[in-house]
Amino acid sequence: MISLRSVKGEDRDRLLAWRNAPHVARYMYTDHHISPEEHARWFETLDSDQQRKYWIIESNSVPVGLVNLYDIDQRNKRCSWAFYLGAEEGRGAGIGSQVEGAILVHVFETMGFNKLCCEVLESNEAVWNMHLKFGFLKEGLLRQHVWKDGAFQNVVALAMTADDWRAQKQTPRMTRLLERLREPAFAAG
Repeated sequence: MISLRSVKGEDRDRLLAWRNAPHVARYMYTDHHISPEEHARWFETLDSDQQRKYWIIESNSVPVGLVNLYDIDQRNKRCSWAFYLGAEEGRGAGIGSQVEGAILVHVFETMGFNKLCCEVLESNEAVWNMHLKFGFLKEGLLRQHVWKDGAFQNVVALAMTADDWRAQKQTPRMTRLLERLREPAFAAG
């Protein structure tokens, strides 16, 4: 069972290690080793930025990754999201699917938003295919959108609307996932 909890001060060093881990950094837009000073500046803004919200992903009470909403637009009822699994023990265990289900419920049911967007490097085919399986639609290919690894990289733009969500949550696959998420995924603190 996964839970999502607010980021705490004790997570600071863990997050830096995750952000610089090769299996995470490979798919981030940044293309450099993140210094402790740069990380400290980013970490200090987590609570003050009203257009972003971060949670630590825990599996059986063990921190395994980070998920966030960003570009939160209250007026237009839309936001974007991203996640990564930093701990090796969190990878390949279906945690990404559980996190995706929890975020969909949070954005569309709790927040009452109309649209959830995401961008994924085209080379990260496993993740953008996961989003498609959840009912996200490909809205475009952002050609040569990010400079990474010495070359411009394409980015897949995906989104789901509240109408898409209402249809998707009735499917057998989503019904099974939502059953597993019956307990609140978002933990206090």
